[in-house]
Amino acid sequence: MLETLDAAAVRRWCASGLAALQRHQGEIDDLNVYPVPDGDTGTNLVLTLTSAQQALAMDLETLPDDGHTPHGHALRLMARGALLGARGNSGVILSQILRGFADALAAAPAVRGRQLTAALADAVTAAYAAVAHPVEGTLLTVVAAAARAAEQADTDDLRAVARAAAGGAARALARTPEQLPELARAGVVDAGGRGLCLLLDALVEVVTGESPARPAPAPPAARPPATAVRETGSPAYAYEVQYLLDANDEAVARLRGELDGLGDSLVIVGDGGTWNVHVHVNDVGAAVEAGVVAGRPHRITVTRFADQVAPAAPLPAPLPDGRAAVVVATGAGIAELFGAEGATVVPANPSTGELLDAIRATGAARVVVLPNDPNTQSVASAAAREAHRLGVKVSVVPTRSPVQALAALAVRDPKRRFEDDVIAMAEAAGACRYAEVCHASREALTVAGPCRPGDVLALVEGEVHLIGADLLDTCTAMVDRMLGGGGELVTLLCGADAPAGLADRVREHVERSWPFVEVQAYEGGQPHYPLLVGVE
Repeated sequence: MLETLDAAAVRRWCASGLAALQRHQGEIDDLNVYPVPDGDTGTNLVLTLTSAQQALAMDLETLPDDGHTPHGHALRLMARGALLGARGNSGVILSQILRGFADALAAAPAVRGRQLTAALADAVTAAYAAVAHPVEGTLLTVVAAAARAAEQADTDDLRAVARAAAGGAARALARTPEQLPELARAGVVDAGGRGLCLLLDALVEVVTGESPARPAPAPPAARPPATAVRETGSPAYAYEVQYLLDANDEAVARLRGELDGLGDSLVIVGDGGTWNVHVHVNDVGAAVEAGVVAGRPHRITVTRFADQVAPAAPLPAPLPDGRAAVVVATGAGIAELFGAEGATVVPANPSTGELLDAIRATGAARVVVLPNDPNTQSVASAAAREAHRLGVKVSVVPTRSPVQALAALAVRDPKRRFEDDVIAMAEAAGACRYAEVCHASREALTVAGPCRPGDVLALVEGEVHLIGADLLDTCTAMVDRMLGGGGELVTLLCGADAPAGLADRVREHVERSWPFVEVQAYEGGQPHYPLLVGVE
């Protein structure tokens, strides 16, 4: 049993936590309640903590010259490795939890109960700051409960605090279905919270030498009737404003209050005096002016969500003036399309470090990143912050589908200022409505009604709009529904498992039913989704 947490214990905690996540990886993946075949929270947590362990293994002896203790140095290595290896929202949040631990304990002479309590409080702050719209009943709720339980223990006994935190987290995890109706209807607990409980139980085992005896959460119900809600800002606000800000903590606290009164989707994340500010507003000038009052804003980007743009012009072949584009995508055909546009392609679900390597490999001083997936956007933002420290200016255009990235790349113009070019790309991506067709991987109750495994699902802008039995009929019905709202250009990307001739038959349908609409069809080769559709 340990009275303090030393560097060796930190390394054992990381290894034990990783082993626990690996044992339960499939179980956590199965807690995904969305009925499409891409639930991967367990996998993302394993990959994130694997990177943390690798960072620890690569630096066993050296200590920095900044006064940090051996345990503080180990925690910083663990947090840094997790950040660079973070995959998906769950991985990014976990990396911020570890960063909160490292920041609180780096210079502490010894880590006993009260120091661990303070570290958990800092971890909560960092985790909530990493999420644009904190939702209770998730990993955030579980880490906050762990911190409260540690504080209520009110002791300097490290073992007692570790046990209290793990117990509080386990109780909060069991209550997550009461906070999120989607979880309750599915009969599951939150996947990210389950992963954090395993990590805290591993800490208890390292500190006490005893493995907490806890019953495993109930498996998913045989027919989980749930569809996860995807977080978006209110449609009442027309602009997204983002900038980096050099300011002190007091000024940022005032800024947070001012921006909160101007709009929604507010998140301000900082590190060492530089802050990343994001907000949705109607008054762009007021949002930027508030930043000027608080400090020195730079890398200001403004995205107008609803603007329409002119038809896409051909992309100039060269990439002059030190500019480049990095695109996240899977599928040989999609990769070839992006490569022809001069972009560097990174396979889907990358880590922060993999994206950072791709950014640096371009050799460009100004890079735009197109994540093509809501779950990859936080990873792309983390990679952009890391690149900024290395002197590379990176802007992330929040594309959610490869068809939006194609629209964005088509309007690039090297004659424009980089900032103006990024705005134009964001506008083009936002003007491209996207949809995807897949087969349901499980039974669920969607906004379009119940589905069974094997049913054809048509998702428009991330929500299930149609459920069918025939792939072609569902595809054509989905395109008709999208064109009913207007459109001049339809882009079709056929997946690896699409039946032969699917794109041709959808094209023929559009030409018959919508004679003034242009159709472009490509072999995308993407897994899981037989057809991706973009309408501009």
